[in-house]
Amino acid sequence: MERVEVLKTYKIYIGGKFPRTESGRYYTPTNAKGDALGNICLCSRKDVRNSVVAARKAQGGWAGRAAFNRGQVMYRIAEMLEGRKAQFIEELIFQGATKIKAEQEVNTAIDRLIYYAGWCDKYTQVLGSVNPVASSHFNFSVHEPTGVVGIIADESTSLIGLVSMIAPVIAGGNTCVVIASESLPLSAITFAEVLGTSDVPGGVINILTGASEEMAKPLSTHMDVNALAYSGNDEAVLKELQEYAVMNLKRVRSYTKDWMNSDSQDLYMISDYQEVKTTWHPIENIGGANSTY
Repeated sequence: MERVEVLKTYKIYIGGKFPRTESGRYYTPTNAKGDALGNICLCSRKDVRNSVVAARKAQGGWAGRAAFNRGQVMYRIAEMLEGRKAQFIEELIFQGATKIKAEQEVNTAIDRLIYYAGWCDKYTQVLGSVNPVASSHFNFSVHEPTGVVGIIADESTSLIGLVSMIAPVIAGGNTCVVIASESLPLSAITFAEVLGTSDVPGGVINILTGASEEMAKPLSTHMDVNALAYSGNDEAVLKELQEYAVMNLKRVRSYTKDWMNSDSQDLYMISDYQEVKTTWHPIENIGGANSTY
């Protein structure tokens, strides 16, 4: 008798754990040949809420870490991804990519993580400033994390679009809730397995699968989400996100970049999810000389 292959069930990633969706639903996307990719969780608004709770709980600790330590953790993710490169290439090919393009996508994703890891302890120096003021004060502008960021990943890529949006968000001390590509979901959950075996604290990155149109509203209207990142060129979706974001004045950033291009990695994607705080420091005149305390 011909053996029936066991189709893998891909779980979601919330708070450093791999639960099934609370709805109990799943879907089975196929590749161009009609082969089933797997049993993929079809997440609900409850999964979104659980993810936001986990992200908020983790945000203070992640932002409070030394910047160079965040860089070390991100570099570790790249190391773990490098070690499982063959698996990612195989999944990308199964989803429809050629071998050459699959290898390029995985290599670019690894390099992108390292790029943003290098910025972790440098972006505040480059983006911050000492401002001139007409009084006896020093005036500093410094960057601090926005908080919890909701990400709607690129639908047309499986890995590189996901990594390219997560990396600048967490490099800046934020945590995130990610809606992965609905049609190309395999690499997203395998990437979650990489995160689960790396040094990333639970809740810093949460990855959901399913229909983005179902999860976009609860994510964008959630009052404990501080910003939204959307990768796509659907103006109707972007307008809807912007209208929902008004409820608690979330900032919304949209990207239509070619994520495989090196120009798509950008220091200013880190600053997209930063708050600029200004600090005044008095200058005391003692004995005719300026000194600070």
